[in-house]
Amino acid sequence: MTETHADYRLSQLDQLEAESIHIFREVAAEFEKPVLMFSGGKDSIVMMRLAEKAFYPAKIPFPVLQVDTGYDFPEVLACRDNWVNRLGARLIVASVEEAIKDGIVVDDGKTSRNRLQIGTLLNALEEGAFTAAFGGGRRDEEKARAKERVYSHRDEFGQWDPKNQRPELWSLYNGRLHEGEHMRIFPISNWTELDIWHYIGREGIEIPSIYFSHQRRVFERDGMLLSESEHNPVRSGETVEERTVRFRTVGDLTLTGCVESEADTIDKIIDEIAIARVTERGATRGDDRFSEAAMEDRKKEGYF
Repeated sequence: MTETHADYRLSQLDQLEAESIHIFREVAAEFEKPVLMFSGGKDSIVMMRLAEKAFYPAKIPFPVLQVDTGYDFPEVLACRDNWVNRLGARLIVASVEEAIKDGIVVDDGKTSRNRLQIGTLLNALEEGAFTAAFGGGRRDEEKARAKERVYSHRDEFGQWDPKNQRPELWSLYNGRLHEGEHMRIFPISNWTELDIWHYIGREGIEIPSIYFSHQRRVFERDGMLLSESEHNPVRSGETVEERTVRFRTVGDLTLTGCVESEADTIDKIIDEIAIARVTERGATRGDDRFSEAAMEDRKKEGYF
């Protein structure tokens, strides 16, 4: 039988893209000073691509903010710079090292740089008077993120109250704020890790090379493979060896583990993730292993 009507149904990936682009445009129209939090990882890079599409042919109408722990992977920083330069975006770098020197956060020698990002981020948002901050959190990553709204309210201290969230029936968002408050916005909340990789492949998006299989000197600690580094001294009993690995997520190199993998193309990564039963954060992020509620505790204090 001959088709007489065109099929205008969108694919799942097109639907996710359209929803995210709508959120970007809604925030740009509603909030006075938005900012995009950008780590240089795969999720924030997809966010940059979505923001680029949302406002093309104009430039992205808000700056990009990175919280630099001082322990970032060089490949990630290089990719970040490539994206910022290509899009002509304004980059703001909030340095944890500078925050320690200025007394904004206190380095007691025990607290990880990852946790010290909280005070550094809140100070940067306050100094910039930003009223909305885009983040790349996804609901499939972790339990605390699973229950967070697309528009996630933060009080005047930058804190999140999971028991006091605003309803978002029919995808209608309430962005009302009191003085000193701000909103965290999560345009890719409904995406999964697999969706992210399918989108990266479809769009031909540049990502850091460490997401692909490569040779790296690593050692095992707490069930994770960590990179050999001057910031990550080997402890007694730990042995450094060269293995074929890749990273599923990137962050503070002292807490971000890699996985053994031969996946050196996007198609191979997709095949690998399709059978994975542990999320990327659960498998390779040491900062989420301190307790069952580690992520939620940090988010309550103002974390991404």
